[in-house]
Amino acid sequence: MDPETIRRRRWYILGVLTFSLLVVVLDNTILNVALKTIADPDAGLGATQSQLEWAINSYTLVFAGLLFTFGVVGDRLGRKRVMVAGMAVFALASLLSAYAQSPGQLIWARALMGLGGAAIMPQTLSIITNVFEPHERARAIGIWSGAVGLAIAIGPVTGGLLLEYFWWGSVFLINVPVIVLGTVLMIFLVPESRNPDPGRLDPAGVLLSIIGLVALSYGIIQGGEHGAWLEAGVLGPIGAGLAVLALFAWHEARTDHPALDVRLFRDPRLSAAVAAIALVFFAASGMIFFVGFYLQSVRGMSALESGAMLLPFAAAQLIFSPRSAALVRRFGAKAVCAAGLLLVSGALASYWAMGIDGQTPLWLLGAVFFVQGAGMANVMPPATESVMSALPREKAGAGSALNNTARQVAVAMGVAVLGSLVASVYRDGLGDRLDALPQPARELAGQSIEGAHGVAEGLGVPGLIAAADAAFVHGMQIAGGAGAVIALAGALVVLKWLPGRDRAGAPAEEAERRETARV
Repeated sequence: MDPETIRRRRWYILGVLTFSLLVVVLDNTILNVALKTIADPDAGLGATQSQLEWAINSYTLVFAGLLFTFGVVGDRLGRKRVMVAGMAVFALASLLSAYAQSPGQLIWARALMGLGGAAIMPQTLSIITNVFEPHERARAIGIWSGAVGLAIAIGPVTGGLLLEYFWWGSVFLINVPVIVLGTVLMIFLVPESRNPDPGRLDPAGVLLSIIGLVALSYGIIQGGEHGAWLEAGVLGPIGAGLAVLALFAWHEARTDHPALDVRLFRDPRLSAAVAAIALVFFAASGMIFFVGFYLQSVRGMSALESGAMLLPFAAAQLIFSPRSAALVRRFGAKAVCAAGLLLVSGALASYWAMGIDGQTPLWLLGAVFFVQGAGMANVMPPATESVMSALPREKAGAGSALNNTARQVAVAMGVAVLGSLVASVYRDGLGDRLDALPQPARELAGQSIEGAHGVAEGLGVPGLIAAADAAFVHGMQIAGGAGAVIALAGALVVLKWLPGRDRAGAPAEEAERRETARV
């Protein structure tokens, strides 16, 4: 495809890439609203809370562990080719997930979906970087980031509609026609591109990263599930995971073909931007995981109603993401990112307003979701542009993979850490009520709020549902406070290290590029 044709089609190309990206991001958020149904032993698979966490984390950990490798593979073999192959794998894994017969099968099928998603995601941002000139790239990345945020919010609505009329597997089956359409459009509209000097693969680094992340997540999830953090079965995996990740970092700093080039973090603009992305998704993703349980189990909403409650989040993404580039030009990436993180921190702190009786006004919840969406919409685009502009165009695959690796690792860790925090507070809150139950019922009620509701209804235990709801909401309050602190830490990182504006009023990174051009 000649450069003039690419230039004329650039916005159509962006539309196709954004459409394809929606499937990857949409899948996790659709799953969130289906968790309650999947946990139901009759309507779903009878999955425990830890199995539900693994259904999310098996996807995100494989995704994150392979992103950098597929960034290099795309640079070497052709980004369009690798993206089409990833779409095919994602479609197959979606079929396997839809017809899984047990939680274990679902977890493994979701891991395969992570493999396909890892092949898709870095290519989208790499192609955008190569198709758009620098003066339009920030706007294009803003639209791309808006699609990510929009998918986070419309996923629950889509999932709620599907669950209203179909079985739980439909939330995965819906991916297949979308992927087919996206692949056809991609074949005809998206140009092929590759790095003329691609790097070599790093299988040792990929293996170490996956082992380390899985071991760390396993230990964290086990601690939350059992409510005991000082046992060998919890400390062992956490310690082993941290040790393997330290070995991974040591290996990556010394190899000449790293899966994750840790030397890139010497650039403060890049490292601060990556930290902002990681911290905002860590803080927000864990909350999104259990908001569905709060709305459906505590507030008694249907899957569709709980999904509709996140529409203010989607509206904020649509309003603010495309406008973030203009804000950056006026105020600089540092100010915009820091303000976004402060908004997210304030929104998460507002979870304390959710009363233990579960009667918080719905308009207040909608307002919290809107503020959270507005904050994230002003973090992702400028932070992503800072990452991509810190690297030469031929290394777009590495920059894209770095951006998405930070996001996916943060999602996995956010779900594991904040989910485990909620689980621990929930179990402690039930206290003596669990001890009074027979052993099988005690385990079921202690694993999740859905389990407690089932035990209360099945055995006729008075007061158990109210106690479980109160314990779960208190866990959300604690986790919301923790998330607020994490987002606040992100704002401090941005204010300290992300470049600001030069004295002429332009963002510092633009001034730096002008100075380089003069030389």
